[in-house]
Amino acid sequence: MGIGGISIGSLLLIFLIVLLLFGTKKLRDIGEDLGAAVRSFRKGLQEDPNDTHKNSP
Repeated sequence: MGIGGISIGSLLLIFLIVLLLFGTKKLRDIGEDLGAAVRSFRKGLQEDPNDTHKNSP
């Protein structure tokens, strides 16, 4: 069994359909954008909340 009761064959079929619909370049762009968003989110979690007021007089 695959993820959540979906078989590996079904997952491959879904992936192929998505690949045909969007194309490799669009999927690569989506992956890069998603990666940048995750990195930004992690950076935001690691920042000290007290550091946001550095520029205040």
